[in-house]
Amino acid sequence: MAIKSFHRTSPKLMDTVREPTRKMGSHEINSFLSYLASRRKVSPSIQNQALSAILFLYQDVLTMDISDIGELVRAKKRERLPVVRPRKEVRDLLSHLQGDTYIVGLLLCESGLRPGECLRLRVQEIHCEKNQIQVREAKGGKARITLLPDQVKEHLVRPLKKVKASYKRERQAGYPGVSLPSALERKYPNASSEWGWQYVFPAAIISQDPRSGVKRRPHLGAWVIQRAIKDARLKSGLPKPVTPQTLRHSFATHLLEAGYDIRTGQESMGHKDVKTTRIYTPV
Repeated sequence: MAIKSFHRTSPKLMDTVREPTRKMGSHEINSFLSYLASRRKVSPSIQNQALSAILFLYQDVLTMDISDIGELVRAKKRERLPVVRPRKEVRDLLSHLQGDTYIVGLLLCESGLRPGECLRLRVQEIHCEKNQIQVREAKGGKARITLLPDQVKEHLVRPLKKVKASYKRERQAGYPGVSLPSALERKYPNASSEWGWQYVFPAAIISQDPRSGVKRRPHLGAWVIQRAIKDARLKSGLPKPVTPQTLRHSFATHLLEAGYDIRTGQESMGHKDVKTTRIYTPV
């Protein structure tokens, strides 16, 4: 719609832009993209973004046909090792966390959950008798099973009691339950008020669900964990940056150090390909 309006309202401007581009074609595009890779050393994603922008300019804005641009000099993907912290530094960091943020930190570095998976964790996904956590809302919509160490399980008892007391009060007050994935919410409209679907780490206040407009209690915000870990790093005096993802990387490395095979690490981390897990072996 915006492109049609641009063509209609700015014919002189379109002619001004189109005139010099008529003198350029596939050869110039190839040279420019190869220059980005060989001289500017951009990443593959930046090179692909530039190619998409050029094709959009020629085909959709200027309505000019572009033939095959030939073989490009492709930008090389930079291999980066994951940032991990030794066990002692992780313990020092966790000692400066309190309440829910401490348990979230434990789950990141002892169970290998992604930060988002941890915050979206629901009561029914914790299996204390099997020492397992069932991750339903994993990356890519795939579910998996990961470890629930005893020390993490012990710290989950008190917050779950607190969540259940709050859950009972809200049911008596008539508040609707938590939000569910859209397909489940349509299939089981009453499931959101069941105990098993409640968040393990709920937010402090009830807010309006942007999808439905209903007031619900969401899960703890990612910014709360990020800020808590940053403050804990400063208090512990660690010189290098630490993020929630750093704790997850540390879990993978510590798992391999403990003698677990790489396939177990892949399943616990939720990696699609074992090659992704192998990057932790040199660390």
